[in-house]
Amino acid sequence: MNQKSELKMSNNPFIQENTWQMLKKGIIQLAKTEVLARFEKVSVETKQDGSLLTEADTQMQLKTQAFLEQNWPEFAFLGEESSIEEQEEAMNSQTGCWILDPVDGTSNFAIGIPVYTVSLALMIQGKIVAGLVYDPSRDEMFAARQGMGAELNHHPLSAKTAKTALSQCSSIVDFKRLKPELAILLATQAPYASQRSFGSVALDWCWIAAGRGQVYLHGSQNIWDYAAGWLILEEAGGQSQTLDQQTVLLAKVEKRSAVAATTPDLFKEWALFLQR
Repeated sequence: MNQKSELKMSNNPFIQENTWQMLKKGIIQLAKTEVLARFEKVSVETKQDGSLLTEADTQMQLKTQAFLEQNWPEFAFLGEESSIEEQEEAMNSQTGCWILDPVDGTSNFAIGIPVYTVSLALMIQGKIVAGLVYDPSRDEMFAARQGMGAELNHHPLSAKTAKTALSQCSSIVDFKRLKPELAILLATQAPYASQRSFGSVALDWCWIAAGRGQVYLHGSQNIWDYAAGWLILEEAGGQSQTLDQQTVLLAKVEKRSAVAATTPDLFKEWALFLQR
């Protein structure tokens, strides 16, 4: 069975181009109205886990859920700001579920740093079949459909780089969530040329897919953080796994580590270094 046949059997409506464009346009409009319009104009609350919550998070989730339920009511909805019970119920849906991070990079958003995104994925039968990551500040839409490639603002996106050795690479590494021994190793024996940390997991995945960094490492991210970005990198030709050498994608609300790179050779070199 080929990939297109598998997609049809999964009942993915986004094979159809007009439906795909409708979804992208809807998310762009909502992000501009509910998120970008509130940038540098928000009050901030602190959630029980210590993370931040803004009006943009709550309104983007409410309005996106309504948009999706109006147009594709067959799919359940899982949002970062949903209750644990609602998240678990959505994940167990037999027809599939949307996975939304209404503002990925809330800490940046709350203090006026224009590095944040809206991330939306559709999971059917444990597979991510469509993913969107929209960056309102740059008006960049990263998107992918399973088996149909990745794109950036309607142009094909391919994870490739002229840098052929790890020592030449720019890395995106979140040190905060790494085990101390690994963080110390990277800080004292860095195998790459330079390191960045931007504060938006979804954007990290997309920027690796676009070659804006060549290797990636994060110690702990939830499914709403990575689901769309994971598919975009996968469809762009990049590679990823967890630090335990498992697939990053897991159909559970559960924290996962992520190791990724633009090319197979860089991925192999990067993964071998991290196994030290």
